[in-house]
Order: sequence, then structure tokens, then C-alpha cells
Amino acid sequence: MTGSRPTSEISDTDNGPVRGASGGALGRRGSERRCIVTREQKPPEGMIRFVVSPDNRVVPDLAGKLPGRGMWLSASRDVLDSARTRQAFARATKAQVTVPEGLADLVATALVQRMLDAVSLARRAGQTVCGFQKCREWLTSGRVGVVIRSESASPDEFSRLVSGRRFLPVVTVPDRVLESAFSRDRAVYAVMAPGALAQRLIAEHERFSGVAGRPLPDPAGVSKEQAEL
Repeated sequence: MTGSRPTSEISDTDNGPVRGASGGALGRRGSERRCIVTREQKPPEGMIRFVVSPDNRVVPDLAGKLPGRGMWLSASRDVLDSARTRQAFARATKAQVTVPEGLADLVATALVQRMLDAVSLARRAGQTVCGFQKCREWLTSGRVGVVIRSESASPDEFSRLVSGRRFLPVVTVPDRVLESAFSRDRAVYAVMAPGALAQRLIAEHERFSGVAGRPLPDPAGVSKEQAEL
């Protein structure tokens, strides 16, 4: 940055790892980044950071911790695909770089793992439970910060689960997220207590939804990510 421009200026790139206010990664408080493809200005939490490795390969930095000058893309499959075909990384770095094949799929898979990590951490901390009955008990006692459902869950059953609970955030995840986090052959519903892990899961889900390029099924009676029953 030069001159008297404020520290919260819009930037295409950064000079190193960035961390959020909660200790997670993804941006300085009050900062925004400009997508190197669309030129849109957004908070880092809704974008994907990339760096160049020592062997000149473009590497996704989903945690925002890797050293080096970061390049930012909107969390959208179309944008990630365009970045590769339009050589946006080479233009941003002014160098020849190698971009992995299937970049969007690579990022989407990594974001699924980050959602799984968030649920697993919450389980170890006693901040989440799964199963219809346990979830219903937490919901009726007002202990829930986010409701989680697997994409194969029954919409009708989900409606019964959240009946009477209005405006709770809802995320729909691939089936393996809950099954792996709770070490079960089948796990369909979970709820998580309010807090940093719930916020992290919601943020990762929003990025995943854009990068996956396909909307996960919304529960019946739920508009976008809000349960309005």
C-alpha cells in the first residue's frame, strides 16, 4: 500500500497470511479483497485465497495461513474455472505458474473437509449432538446456534424436527460430513451450540455452496438458509 490510503483499502493481493477476529483465518478485521477475475470487492470470509508454492504451483489457502502474497477469488465455481482458462493467476503474479486441473473440485473437496473438521471439533467439545430426539431436545431448550442436515434427509422429517423453531440458521451438508464426524453409518441431523465453531461451519458452508456449483437441497419450508416454520 502506498500514500495515505487506509489500512482497510480494497486489494487484489496481500503480503502474507491473514487471520480473522476470532482467531480463525481469512482476513483482517474491516478489510476487503478484490477478486482477480470479477474485480468485485468482498470481505475475505466469502472468498478463496491462493498462493504460489516454491515450485510455482497455485495452491488454495482455505485457512488463510500460508505465507506469501495472496490472490483472491470469489467463492464461485464459474469464477474458479474462469481464473484457470483466462490465466488470471499468471497475470496477477506476472509469472508463469501451474494451475491444478479441476481446481474448483479440489477446493470444494477441501471445503467439505473443513466443514467436517468444524463438526468434529464441536463434538469433542460437547457443542453438538446428532439424532432426531437429541436434536429436538436441544432445539426446544434453546441451545442451538445452527441446525445441520445431510443432503439425503427427508424434508418432511426435517420439518417436524424444527417445528416451532423460527429463524435458526440451517446448513445442508454432504452425507459423509455427519457420518464421519459422529462415526456412524448413517447420521442425518445434528445441531450445534452457538459460538465460534457454529459461525465457522456457516461460513465454510457458504463458500462450499458457491464453489460446488450446485445448490444442496433446501429443507421443505426453508427459504435459503433460514428455517421459517
